[in-house]
Amino acid sequence: MSEQRTRSGLWYAVFAYTFWGVVPVYLQLTKGIDGFELIGWRVIASVAVAFGLVAMTRGWGRLRGILRSRRDTWTLVIAGHAVLINWTAFIVGVLSDRVLETSLGYFLNPLVSVVLAVLFLGERLRPVQWVAVGLGAVGVLVMIIGYGEVPWIGLTVALSFGVYGLIKKRVGGSVDALSGFTVETVAALPASLVMLAVAIGINGVTVGANGAAGVWGTVGIGLVTAIPLLAFASAARRISLVALAFTQYLAPIISFLFGAFVMLEPMPLERWIGFALVWASLALVSLDLLGRHMRRPRAEPLAA
Repeated sequence: MSEQRTRSGLWYAVFAYTFWGVVPVYLQLTKGIDGFELIGWRVIASVAVAFGLVAMTRGWGRLRGILRSRRDTWTLVIAGHAVLINWTAFIVGVLSDRVLETSLGYFLNPLVSVVLAVLFLGERLRPVQWVAVGLGAVGVLVMIIGYGEVPWIGLTVALSFGVYGLIKKRVGGSVDALSGFTVETVAALPASLVMLAVAIGINGVTVGANGAAGVWGTVGIGLVTAIPLLAFASAARRISLVALAFTQYLAPIISFLFGAFVMLEPMPLERWIGFALVWASLALVSLDLLGRHMRRPRAEPLAA
């Protein structure tokens, strides 16, 4: 039973990260739509999907239990706004043909998480981790100097998702995935409605800019948001942190390949060097994590 549970968890993780990796492909359906308007529709659609799933799973009791806890509720409210920033940077990046920057952000995310753990959780880095963080920083610096601009979208994606993960650690195992997703999306609704109103006020309604494909792409974006998140939550309950650490690179790898070889975004030498340094830093982090896991006694598994 344990082996079967682990195998199913691995497939959930592969599915979730592969799904996230192909989201830039899906968003090509919405090309021409204002990015801020699309974010507004995305949150509205996600709220509808969340409440639909809560009703289907009869999760109202769990949801009320979370709302009774002021600590959990406010933590999820802050998390909802952090992930709203992440979604905004990601969608604006994809719709402006900067898929490579979004993939850079998710490659950098593990390094950002390490730094945030030091700053806010009092954790100490081992020498290998310091080298990895340094390599990642040098990689970004090479891109800034050689490419002539700061990769703001990538850095925003990395920082916002790192902060989101840090905030979520506060609620730990007390909040199930669906209830947490529901509270977060509802919390992000007011800000997203303001973004939607401003975008429509400036540019009008652009949701039909790409014809029927854009309309249906917008309608389906709530499911595109919810499906991988729920699959990830299922994976996290079944497999170790090590397995998750290695599968998480699927998403930015797929996005990178799509941006570089399908969208044909510019890849001058300095950008290749920058990405190579970031990849080298991730290899160090992964090998360090794997080594710790292999040295750990069997009686003390490294749980997710």
